[in-house]
Amino acid sequence: MPVFESKEKMQAVLGGLFEKLLADPEFGPKFVQADITIKFNISDPNAELWVTPGDGTTGEVIWGSNGNKTTVEMTLSGDTCHKFWLKQIAMPIALAKGLIKAKGPMPKILKLLPLLKPAYEAYPEWANSHGLPV
Repeated sequence: MPVFESKEKMQAVLGGLFEKLLADPEFGPKFVQADITIKFNISDPNAELWVTPGDGTTGEVIWGSNGNKTTVEMTLSGDTCHKFWLKQIAMPIALAKGLIKAKGPMPKILKLLPLLKPAYEAYPEWANSHGLPV
C-alpha cells in the first residue's frame, strides 16, 4: 500500500508542509527571491503539486494544472517523495536509478537544493503528525 493512501492525504501532508514553509519569515522570502517555480508530478496517488513565488511577495502552493511556466519539474512516486523528504534517498541516487526525473536548467536545480533544507528538517515531524511512517 502506498504511504499516501489518498490524494487528499498527500495534499494535507505535502501541501501543508510547503504552505507552512512559505509562511516562514526566513524561508518564504528566500524562496520568492529565488524566483523558481517547481512542479512535482506525483504518481500513486496521481497529483500535480506546484510551489511558486506567487505574486512576488508571498509564495503559493497550487494543486493541479494551472498554466504556470515551470522552472524545475520533478516526476516521482508518492513513496519516493516521502523517502526523499525523510532523507532516505539522496537526489543523485534517485536520479541515477530513475526514481526521480528532473527537468530544468541545472544551475536553477542546484540553486534550489539549499532552499530545501528547512523542508528536510521539518518533514519527519510533520509526516509523523499526519500518521505517516518515519
